[in-house]
Amino acid sequence: MELHDVWFVLIAVLWTGYFFLEGFDFGVGVLTKLLARDRPEKRVLINTIGPVWDGNEVWLLTAGGATFAAFPEWYATLFSGFYLPLLLILVCLIVRGVAFEYRVKRPEENWQRNWETAIFWTSLLPAFLWGVAFGNIVRGVKIDRDFNYAGGVLDLLNPYALLGGLVTLTLFTFHGTVFVGLKTVGEIRERARKLALRVGAVTALLALAFLLWTQSERGDGASLVAVVVAVASLVLALAAARVGREGWAFVLSGLTIVATVAVLFLTLFPNVMPSTLNPDWSLTVTNASSSPYTLKIMTWCAGVATPVVMVYQGWTYWVFRKRIGTQHIADPVH
Repeated sequence: MELHDVWFVLIAVLWTGYFFLEGFDFGVGVLTKLLARDRPEKRVLINTIGPVWDGNEVWLLTAGGATFAAFPEWYATLFSGFYLPLLLILVCLIVRGVAFEYRVKRPEENWQRNWETAIFWTSLLPAFLWGVAFGNIVRGVKIDRDFNYAGGVLDLLNPYALLGGLVTLTLFTFHGTVFVGLKTVGEIRERARKLALRVGAVTALLALAFLLWTQSERGDGASLVAVVVAVASLVLALAAARVGREGWAFVLSGLTIVATVAVLFLTLFPNVMPSTLNPDWSLTVTNASSSPYTLKIMTWCAGVATPVVMVYQGWTYWVFRKRIGTQHIADPVH
């Protein structure tokens, strides 16, 4: 296996880790409107991800940086062609981080409600837009002979990509609902379990349609295995949530995300961005990659740094592993 193939796999792993981890905290942000009934319950939901949400975003920074260094042509075409949706995602992530920190800085009702609304929308929009972006990457976009994006914003709003957006939005919300059931106690935990069944049923229908569409047009034997794993794990996650086994439900919903991302990257390889204008103008792991020397240096750096980051992040989750409820919420100090 060539180094550019290795880095394609590593970038797929980084995006998988990002969607697995950031997926549930996007879902929790959406649940601040769908599940919480009062301010203490909203604080419970936010506190479940409070110690980890910023660490989860490290995976996005690493995935973007790795793409820039390993596949500069891919990075240039992707970020120029998808400029507006990616800018919107970036703005949402910035506002979301500010909202987490500033929500309880003042006691006024309007102040806190406005920041809570910001958390909801800046969780919902990226969860949807990431699916639209990756749907277009897999489907292919208008790339000319110079590897420049030749389409417009409206070209990105095609049925396949929009369905992909709905899949990531509902799947992340389901993942977040299961996470809330795993991390909370009392009435909010019971309501999270019931909501997980409803959201999971919708997710299953949308995901099945999207995965079958992807498989029928671009799939092979390996991607078919990933499709089966994604569908089976989602069904089992629903069954686990139904009987109150939140730990297993969370693992299985996470496995659904992992398998779904695997389907996308398996159907994409060896392309990194297919061209709908001419297949010969597609960006591939070969013509979009950096030099072998650059990839070699990156591989050594990643081999040293990645285990350290994973151990530290795992330790963070272990420290903040206990369940919380409204009885654990102290009065705010301003």
